[in-house]
Amino acid sequence: MFRKLTIAFLFIVAVISLPIARPAAQAPAAAAPAAATPESAAAFIGDWTITAEGANGPATFALSVKNTDGKVGAEISSEMQPLQAITDVTMSGTNLVLKYLFDYQGTPVPVVVTLKPADDKVAADLDFADGAYQMAGTATKKKP
Repeated sequence: MFRKLTIAFLFIVAVISLPIARPAAQAPAAAAPAAATPESAAAFIGDWTITAEGANGPATFALSVKNTDGKVGAEISSEMQPLQAITDVTMSGTNLVLKYLFDYQGTPVPVVVTLKPADDKVAADLDFADGAYQMAGTATKKKP
């Protein structure tokens, strides 16, 4: 009996003493989005038309990005969605990221709208319910 306990003890000590595999160094995390300021979001201030396509077909959204008392905010609407205020507005690099919730039959649905400048166009991505439904298209700034 003593011999079995000794062997078990030595086995446990040997396992504990083995070098533990450590994960390779991970790449640094991407910088967190920063709150949009009137200066950082200057190119986006104004009224926009977003034309996007998803699995259920095309949709058009009216987006207005505003500087109100030194704070960037927005409003968005569509045929299917009444006017919705957006207060969570950040910059991720050169992209404008707008986050809001809208009510769908009593259920709040999170939405992320990302405007991505590229060359002479602005791409628009809309992500509903954390990726459950996605749309992609373009955003066109209306002339003042």
